Amino acid sequence: MTQPLLNGIAPVSHLGVIRALGEDAAPFLHGQLTNDFALLDLQHARLAAFCTAKGRMLASFIGFKRSKDEILLVCDRSLLAPTLKRLSMFVLRAKCKLSDATAEFTLHGLAGDAAVQALGPAAVPWTKTDDGDASLIALYPAAGQPRALRVAPVGAPLPVGPALSEADWLWSEVASGIATLSAPVVDAFVPQMLNYESVEGVNFKKGCYPGQEVVARSQFRGTLKRRAYIAHAQQPLAAGMEVFTPEDLEQATGTVVQAAPAPGGGWDAIVSMQISSAEQRLLAHAALGEGQRADAAQAVALQLKPLPYALREDI
Repeated sequence: MTQPLLNGIAPVSHLGVIRALGEDAAPFLHGQLTNDFALLDLQHARLAAFCTAKGRMLASFIGFKRSKDEILLVCDRSLLAPTLKRLSMFVLRAKCKLSDATAEFTLHGLAGDAAVQALGPAAVPWTKTDDGDASLIALYPAAGQPRALRVAPVGAPLPVGPALSEADWLWSEVASGIATLSAPVVDAFVPQMLNYESVEGVNFKKGCYPGQEVVARSQFRGTLKRRAYIAHAQQPLAAGMEVFTPEDLEQATGTVVQAAPAPGGGWDAIVSMQISSAEQRLLAHAALGEGQRADAAQAVALQLKPLPYALREDI
């Protein structure tokens, strides 16, 4: 019997942890992020974005409560320091202390049987289970395999199971279609350009947060022109590369958000691009400077793959 492509436990070193501690931690984050933290309980996690006043994403998080007054925000390490600094500017009189807690926790990705054993067979994305001091968050699946993120204090027992390479875990993040923002693509997307409204990353019923008016207008006035797609290439891809069509090598139609080598060869990526370009030939190219034109001979051909989740139309 063939073993699943994703099965085992991988170290996760590209993510860091921000701690929000205090009786106002939940209401403070509720007023800053795209998701509802006021109603967050100990059995769930939240996918969320931190945006500019223009609705552009500065960071993305998986947030969850470790206790009543302690919330951890897991984000890409490349954005942790500037995000922590900017969030701290808005704390003011709130009883909430923000800190970089990355060194205090170990993170692991669980896939396949390891995720099922940790969470049970019926776990749905963004549910949370505690295993001693460790927190286990159910993620969206990849390649048909369940996945989970495990966050545990340094010194806690490590998860036991077959090893999965970190490279394969990084690919699973891409294959899940749930983008994690990193430094090369900061301030480039409203959340819907990464399909966040379809994967429970935006709550349209909650109160104000930076960029809310722009995010809501994009959703309800039909102004959204870009979506996230999964693409495959035979050559290396990297976050920040631009996507072009052969018919227009001067104006990019999209951006590579996140990329990783595919286990079967080539590279897979999440790309955010114009919906109108989805049926055209696509090329990835290093980002252009002003007045430059993409060189088709130096570009990487992209082939779109199906998203592993449906885009919601019933918001």
